[in-house]
Amino acid sequence: MTTLESDIDDLWQRYDDDEIDAETASSTELETLDAFLDALEAGEVRAAEKTGTSLDSWEANEWVKRGILLNFGLRNTQPREYGDVTYHDVLPLRETGDLAERGTRNTPDGTVLRRGAHLGDDCIVMSPAFLNIGAYVGDGTLVDSCDTVGSCAQIGANVKLGANTLIGGVLEPVEDAPVVVEDGVSLGAGCRVTSGFVVGENSIVGENTLLTPRIPVYDLVEEEVIYGELPPERRAFTRFVESSLGDHDLFAGGAFKPAVVALDVEDDTLDATRREEALRE
Repeated sequence: MTTLESDIDDLWQRYDDDEIDAETASSTELETLDAFLDALEAGEVRAAEKTGTSLDSWEANEWVKRGILLNFGLRNTQPREYGDVTYHDVLPLRETGDLAERGTRNTPDGTVLRRGAHLGDDCIVMSPAFLNIGAYVGDGTLVDSCDTVGSCAQIGANVKLGANTLIGGVLEPVEDAPVVVEDGVSLGAGCRVTSGFVVGENSIVGENTLLTPRIPVYDLVEEEVIYGELPPERRAFTRFVESSLGDHDLFAGGAFKPAVVALDVEDDTLDATRREEALRE
């Protein structure tokens, strides 16, 4: 166990036992939380990690999620400045002075990187976009306009998040794994990925597709119906399948429910989704 992990575990136990709160937390304890946020931003600690090769091997780091919760429980809300706007929060926004030297750029007018969010090298974040505390965004990833990356979400390297994409956050309960989008994934505009869903690497998801454990994925490659994950190397899109509600008198024309259909990724489809090199020059 690292020193930082043991310090967070100790703080959590004392907080859980009502021994400390935002009014009684010392400067030393707040410095521990600051060091924790620095480690999150540097990518040295993550809210979840893959422990094996399968998609279901993603596991939450409970102590990291507790550390994030402590930043809300042991800090007071304060007035803060963002341009000409005064807002009120327990944390300031993330410092961005390190981005340019790492080849990462973020456009102004609405791009918000919250303290404790990791943003890799050679990334692009278009305004308005929002990265929440504990989010991890890998190298070379594009976060497009109006995108939200929720708390603890894990986004891989060389991912494309299309405009108006929502990546849900899973902060509580601490034992639940967050949303994961693995390396090389392309999500079309308007996609929603929620509730700990895992998108396998190099998959391509059509626009306005909802990926959540409550909606079945019809994997036509392995010829099975699965929940909570999209296997790697798939091309996925939304279709509607018959619902049992169709037997009800109110649905004379039949009732249908959303589903996700997954096919093999074709070489020409991959070529069509490659980003222009000009974006990186």
